[in-house]
Amino acid sequence: MSTTRNTRMIKASPQKLYEAFTSPKALETWQAPGDMTGKVHRFDLREGGSYEMSLFYPESEQVARGKTAGKEDRFVARFVELQPGKKIVEAIRFDSPDAHFQGEMIMEVLFEPVGEATRLTMVFKNIPDGIHPEDNEKGTELSLQKLDKYVSRKA
Repeated sequence: MSTTRNTRMIKASPQKLYEAFTSPKALETWQAPGDMTGKVHRFDLREGGSYEMSLFYPESEQVARGKTAGKEDRFVARFVELQPGKKIVEAIRFDSPDAHFQGEMIMEVLFEPVGEATRLTMVFKNIPDGIHPEDNEKGTELSLQKLDKYVSRKA
């Protein structure tokens, strides 16, 4: 089990970024990395609550490499800790028949104000063996790029 860390400075308030992590519509817009798309199936925003989401690989991709099925990665993220504008901790479980994607991965998001921007840090712990740490870092970076564009449009 691996750990990764991504940090990005984003020109938005910690509260605005926190809202982008706690809105189903926002998550569908930015959380799927690169050309992937997202769909939130259910959402219960409270500590102990959870949401279920699918990330879909683009139709143009020839190889089916989804963790759940064909071109789909489906997961449930349970809210372990919610500190508005400061911190989010989620426990994530992939819906996969493959033992290499089993287990509970922890995602910790920290929001630190720096002038008119926010230093956003995402730490993933207990990454399932089927996910290469470098792929997790790259996917997270691609998602953070989309997050940056999302909050810029909402300014």
